[in-house]
Amino acid sequence: MTQNVIAGRENAIRTLRRLAGRRPQTEHCEFCSSNLSPSHRHLLEIETRRVVCVCDPCALRFENVIGRWKLIPRDPITLSDFNLTEAEWEGFALPINLAFFFQSTPAKKVVAMYPSPAGATESLLSLGAWDALVVANPILKRMQSDVEALLVKRLGASPEYYIAPIDMCFELVGIIRLHWRGFSGGPDVWKEIGGFFDKLKSMTRHPTAMSNAEEACHA
Repeated sequence: MTQNVIAGRENAIRTLRRLAGRRPQTEHCEFCSSNLSPSHRHLLEIETRRVVCVCDPCALRFENVIGRWKLIPRDPITLSDFNLTEAEWEGFALPINLAFFFQSTPAKKVVAMYPSPAGATESLLSLGAWDALVVANPILKRMQSDVEALLVKRLGASPEYYIAPIDMCFELVGIIRLHWRGFSGGPDVWKEIGGFFDKLKSMTRHPTAMSNAEEACHA
């Protein structure tokens, strides 16, 4: 295993623990060390997928900037008219009904990941299956590479779909890693997952531009 792979894995584990764990009363910007507000921004180190906390002035330095770091958006978007059939979902061959998909600049492809007791697990993704999903849901073309993901929850009676900031997806992975017990996870982890999606729903906004159908007509 190369040092880069080891370093990337260690960075990912530290990120998951920080996002899912109990945070200190006072957090500091990881660039300038100033105190952070509860609603502070996050940056993603694209190559390693490391998430860092930053103050608003430091965050502004990375707005619309392409480089080592990328500013993570604040708000998730709910996709109430998302088109995905049971057969299409099964075509992704994911072992659980909870996953997120994002365009990875270093990998030069769309990456599918699902939470597990061991952390975020990458799954092989058929390019054809993803392309078909984008055709059915053109709004996915608007996702920002690396920092936004399609988050899919098909655990209950009504599937839920979001375009979510990548730090929230990592937070969900960290929650499952932290609270999973035994073979089935135990009651605590499912309570925590429910709480995560309750919080996500309270933060979501609906797309302000065209719907799937309208975007398809203009594509």
